[in-house]
Amino acid sequence: MTLTATKTAAETTGAGTAEAAELIAGARDRIDALDDRIIGLIQERMAVSAVIQEARITSGGRRVNLSREMEVLAHYSEALGKPGTGLAMTLLELCRGRV
Repeated sequence: MTLTATKTAAETTGAGTAEAAELIAGARDRIDALDDRIIGLIQERMAVSAVIQEARITSGGRRVNLSREMEVLAHYSEALGKPGTGLAMTLLELCRGRV
């Protein structure tokens, strides 16, 4: 005989009440939708970066423009603090060398 464990919404969300569990479940759905949009935007950024790299390389330039990368790092750091720098580094890494 197999026992199937069915978790309540409160157990799934870690909430102490059904009302909080419902709120958390809805907020998690919103976060999942935002994550899907963020991933799509990152993929779009990667595609645009590839176009820029292709144009730079084709014209005899280098694949990476370090001064531009420093601008991106500063922008994210100013907007999001220290974690923004790490996020920007990850984005730059994702977008480098696709050409």
